[in-house]
Amino acid sequence: MAKLTKRMKALASAVEAEKLYGLDEAIALVKQNAKAKFDETVEISMNLGIDPRHADQMVRGVVGLPNGTGKTVRIGVFARGPKAEEAKAAGADVVGADDLAAAVQEGKIDFDRCIATPDMMALVGRLGKVLGPRGLMPNPKLGTVTMDVKGAVQAAKAGQVEFRAEKAGIVHAGIGKASFDAEKLAANARAFAEAIQRARPTGAKGTYVKRVAVTSTMGAGVKVDPATLGNA
Repeated sequence: MAKLTKRMKALASAVEAEKLYGLDEAIALVKQNAKAKFDETVEISMNLGIDPRHADQMVRGVVGLPNGTGKTVRIGVFARGPKAEEAKAAGADVVGADDLAAAVQEGKIDFDRCIATPDMMALVGRLGKVLGPRGLMPNPKLGTVTMDVKGAVQAAKAGQVEFRAEKAGIVHAGIGKASFDAEKLAANARAFAEAIQRARPTGAKGTYVKRVAVTSTMGAGVKVDPATLGNA
């Protein structure tokens, strides 16, 4: 087992490992411990009482964080004609059709989110083996297969994040930067938790939100009392 550095020991000692902190106190601790030389990302993780291997227990969706993520998101759009121009005007970083598909097929993926108009899905569908594993495949349920290209691009740029439960039933997302005001991080955390609650699948039985924690890129995890997240 790797030895803990002095910095890691100091971070761990600042947090009571088994204590459930209120959300506001937890975020204050995370900000206090975010001492890296860069602006660390603050992330929330939620362990849910689900088994994503069953279709009726999958949790997936999108949520617009009220205060954004603090991250510059590059948007790729598959569209032609007027819709391609609409995407460019809305601020999309990469726009194309067959040319963009060819670039993606070659592994040249210069975007973090992918949007497509419905008529492009026959083309985009061929890229499933490339885009799918990266979580970039456009999906109507996530609002990334749409004729409202302008709205989709603007939402993604404004701080919309996608979430999807992993095999262990964990969902997580970046909710801002350590430089954000604590109130803004808390508002983002609550918005994320509310979205997870709304996405509760019909197959979920018993306790839905089991454990919650917040942390920063280089910081120690801080356990959060789910009751302080609002309706979660």
